[in-house]
Amino acid sequence: MGDQDDTHTAFFYGTLMAPEVFFTVCYRGATNDVGLLRSLHKFQPAILHGYCRRRVMQADYPGIVADPDHEVRGMIVTGLTDANMYHLDQFEGREYVRKEVKARILTKVGDDKGVGNVEGEEVECEVYVFLDKTALEDREWDFEEFRTQKMKHWTREDYGFADSDHFSPHAVDDEEKHAAVSMGAEFRQNGSFTTDVLNNPTTLRDYALPA
Repeated sequence: MGDQDDTHTAFFYGTLMAPEVFFTVCYRGATNDVGLLRSLHKFQPAILHGYCRRRVMQADYPGIVADPDHEVRGMIVTGLTDANMYHLDQFEGREYVRKEVKARILTKVGDDKGVGNVEGEEVECEVYVFLDKTALEDREWDFEEFRTQKMKHWTREDYGFADSDHFSPHAVDDEEKHAAVSMGAEFRQNGSFTTDVLNNPTTLRDYALPA
């Protein structure tokens, strides 16, 4: 599922809600230019109805399963390429299946119980659904607990977003964007970028997609 520019949109509800984790998964080793990476994707708070989120037993992350009486608050992330989805599929592994769903953008975010949420546009997107309901604890997963106590073990140290509000994209100029979306042959061929390549038009969004 994608937009007119043939990219994907996903709904993240767990560790990937944190940009630090998302960029580590999708762009590890690509570049240290955090501002450039942040320009490639738009993060928006959203809600997914008809699912319930629970903590996975003996794990730092959650899973969701279908439940008509619940909803899950998370993040809509746009601009995902096939390469990004490949890395995300590998990250999620066999515990999850990727499904197409419809979530709603939150134009106003309420409290943890959803009081005060204001729902806006409905968005077609993809989400990773947990396969084994019996492996989930009977309690909600706590994003703030993960962010403050566990996240440092999941990210590149230099992908720090001390000022991150997790919601708004950060603009960079057109030249930097062009540099991020062009051909990426060197990475696919050599497994890394040289300094010259990083300073010239090349890919970040399409790096390391297997041939």
